[in-house]
Amino acid sequence: MDVVVIGASGTIGKAIVQEALKRKHEVTVAVRSTETVMLEHERLKVVQVDVLDAASVAAAVAGHGEIISAYGPDPGREDDLLRAADSLIEGLRQAGVERLIIVGGAGSLKTESGEWLMDTADFPEELRPLAAAHAHAYEVYRSSALDYTYISPPAAVIAGRRTGMFRIGLDRLITDENGESSISVEDLAVAVVDELEEGNFSRERFTVAY
Repeated sequence: MDVVVIGASGTIGKAIVQEALKRKHEVTVAVRSTETVMLEHERLKVVQVDVLDAASVAAAVAGHGEIISAYGPDPGREDDLLRAADSLIEGLRQAGVERLIIVGGAGSLKTESGEWLMDTADFPEELRPLAAAHAHAYEVYRSSALDYTYISPPAAVIAGRRTGMFRIGLDRLITDENGESSISVEDLAVAVVDELEEGNFSRERFTVAY
C-alpha cells in the first residue's frame, strides 16, 4: 500500500512510519523540513508540505491513495489544528484523494461519568486549549465528505514497547482495572496501521488502550 504520513517528524508520526515500513508498505513522509527526517529506507520517500496550506497539501498527496495525519501544532498555536483540518480536507479534494486517517486527541472521549475527559476535574488545565481544539477539529472532519477515520488515543501515550495487544472502543475512554488509560507509542502506531490495512472504521472515530 502507498501511504503518505503527514507530521512524520513527531514522536507518533515516526512510530507510524516505522510500523508501516515494517509491514512492507511504500511510505512517503510529508514534513515541513526534510532535515527532520532521520530514518533512511529504500521504501521511504520524503516531500515537503505546509499542512496549513491546501495547495501544498494537494501537491504532497497527489497520486497517493491513503493519507495519515499525525500533525500536532506548535505550543500556543492550538487553533492551527482547525486550520490544518480545513487545509487537509481541501487539499485532498483538490488532489482527488478521499481516504484520511487522523491521529487526534482524547479530550472529547466520554468517561464513566458521562463527561468528556477534558471536562473532568483531574484533566490538566494547561492541556484544555489543545484538547478543545482537537474536539473542534474532529467535528470539522465529521462534517466533511472525506472517507475519514479519527483515532483518539487514550489519556496517556507513553514510552514503551510494541506488543500488538490492546483494546478497541469507540467514543468512550478505555481504562484498566486501576482506572488508568494508556498505551505505548509503538502500539498506538500498530492501531493506526491496522486501520490503514483493514479499514474497519470508515467515517467513524475509535480509540485504543490497554
